[in-house]
Amino acid sequence: MEINSKIEKAKNGDQIAFTFLLDHYWNEVYSFMLKRTENETIAEDITIETFSKAFDKIKTYNSEFQFNTWLIAIAKNVHIDLLRKKRTNLFIEITDQENQQAYNIADTTPSVEDELITEQNLSRLLHCIKELKPHYQEVIQLRYFQEMSYQEIALKINEPLSNVKIKLLRAKKLLAEVIKNKR
Repeated sequence: MEINSKIEKAKNGDQIAFTFLLDHYWNEVYSFMLKRTENETIAEDITIETFSKAFDKIKTYNSEFQFNTWLIAIAKNVHIDLLRKKRTNLFIEITDQENQQAYNIADTTPSVEDELITEQNLSRLLHCIKELKPHYQEVIQLRYFQEMSYQEIALKINEPLSNVKIKLLRAKKLLAEVIKNKR
């Protein structure tokens, strides 16, 4: 069966097999978490974390079980961990620095630089990027416009390296869909 061969290839570090599994199972895991959380952003974050953990631990996957069942089990655990973390963070006070960061959100109106880029035939691409969710916009911006490495991005957004790779993979796929739909 094709799925089993992709899983075996992924266990051996094949990036193309990882991408196939991500694409094949993304909607199933995301839909499951969306029903549980009733929040698109949280469901998406949990799905990203789920695939990140799954790919880190894929060598431990037991083929006696369905791959999607294994992914859903990971997703449930990620969700439980998130809920526990929320409970412990409930009473943490916000520092002045964090409060200031909340006010330093970037202005979305186009700058002079944006207008120059627009004149250089990148306006369409930027417009498509802006249709993505903010966390996908951020990783694309950091990787392709600021030319940061995966490791630098992981440090900047304070997320594990595997999450950054999954987010970028997903962001590129979604951006390709947006561009395709604009034609």
